[in-house]
Amino acid sequence: MLAASASYRERLPLLVVAPFISRATRERLLEAGVNWLDLTANIRLILKEPGLYIQTDGASKRPSGSDRPARSLKGTTAGRVVRSLLAAPLPIGVVDLAERATTDAGYVSRLFGLLDEAALIERGERGRVQRVERVRLVRRWAEDAPLKSRGETRMFLEPRGIPNLLRTLKDSSYRYAITGSLAAQRWAAVASPRLAQIYVDKEALEATTALGLLPAEAGANVQLISPKDRTILANATLASDGLSYAMPSQVAVDLLTSPGRGPAEADALLDWMATREETWRAGP
Repeated sequence: MLAASASYRERLPLLVVAPFISRATRERLLEAGVNWLDLTANIRLILKEPGLYIQTDGASKRPSGSDRPARSLKGTTAGRVVRSLLAAPLPIGVVDLAERATTDAGYVSRLFGLLDEAALIERGERGRVQRVERVRLVRRWAEDAPLKSRGETRMFLEPRGIPNLLRTLKDSSYRYAITGSLAAQRWAAVASPRLAQIYVDKEALEATTALGLLPAEAGANVQLISPKDRTILANATLASDGLSYAMPSQVAVDLLTSPGRGPAEADALLDWMATREETWRAGP
């Protein structure tokens, strides 16, 4: 809707009317030059002919008693739904996305409410998602669910260096998914990775001596993460170099709350994702 408004707003004033319009949605409407009105008195109505200017602030939160959306993107189920939505062909409805994310349709419906309220999706006929603001959605996901909430993490030192760890992983029987800088450099290299961030099975986290790793805090060059959501491992893709990588959207959200250069590397990856959507949605 917002994209289409550009061709009409100079000729005809547009007005969005809804029971409640969130602050995030109002900001998007303002950028597009679209007026709004909701039942809590959030109003912006500006007309050139005849001259008219009305703007009032109503409720900042959805009124109680209305259908409540999910509260955040925190948690394993939310992460699974967001990952599925980011990769899904559009348009897509509640039931189809619930099947993709292996969760119940009621939860997906509530999550759609949150995303709609935050202007991260646009919905059309029968509530099907027609458009996803994918880069903005990844950033919101990172705000609600930082890397430290993803599972149990431990820091290690690989004294012979990260390349040796990667060779060991190729020969191991453990399930894993490379994320962070090591994965991002496949699409948008910024600098040589200093920290290997890798999702692993719980068994691998407990058997780190088999991977040649030493427990360490200072000087660590490896971070192993045992994820609460094991679909992160199940959705990993084996690339042409023989290594298994997390989905690009997962890599980006992990980098946004990673230490050091992580956020800057996430910005570079998100820029790449914005211009090569079909490529990254296909995986590594």
